[in-house]
Amino acid sequence: MEVKYNVELISQLSLIMVITSLIAAESRNLRYSAWAYTLQALLICGLLWAFSVGNPALKWWMVTALFTKALITPYLLRHYIRQTGDEETQAIIGFGPSVVAVTVVLGVFYWLFHRHAELLAPTREASVEPFRTNLAVSLTVFVLGLYTIMSRRDAVKTVIGLCLLENAVHLSLVSLAPATPETALFGIASEVVITVFLLLYVITGIRQRFGSTDTFQLSELHW
Repeated sequence: MEVKYNVELISQLSLIMVITSLIAAESRNLRYSAWAYTLQALLICGLLWAFSVGNPALKWWMVTALFTKALITPYLLRHYIRQTGDEETQAIIGFGPSVVAVTVVLGVFYWLFHRHAELLAPTREASVEPFRTNLAVSLTVFVLGLYTIMSRRDAVKTVIGLCLLENAVHLSLVSLAPATPETALFGIASEVVITVFLLLYVITGIRQRFGSTDTFQLSELHW
């Protein structure tokens, strides 16, 4: 029996993820970036719920994601931001040029991924909606997460980039195999909240030692 998903709802939630990713990556205020990530985490939970009509096990993943992505990780981010400060360490690329470049590049990537989704994921689902849009969004957000990690000097923003990567991977996972029982298990097992905690703990140590979260100063951590 073919499962009927709410295509319009899933596509809208997925596309909003691109907007939240842009805010999380480009906002120079770390607190705003953390809130944008929180909203994106809630979008992931909504997507898991929408897909659960064909796989009830996804509801367990949704509950786990609600605690780890939407509650614990944002709490950790805000807790450490209060200690390190709201303002991001000056990025490698200025705000204006970065926003313009990212908007253009992501627009091109999304168009390519959406147009050729079946080549990237040669499955029946990849050729129809909402899976086609979801895959394009997940790959676009993944590219943005990589860009955030590579173009930022602020350690907290690097952690946010890692969180964007995780969300992109999870969106692609649920889009490629929404009806597979193991999908929920893989999704729950791949949550990175512990990694986020450890990274933020290390960042606090760097802040106390050097008075900054500038990753370019890590070269001073030599024997």
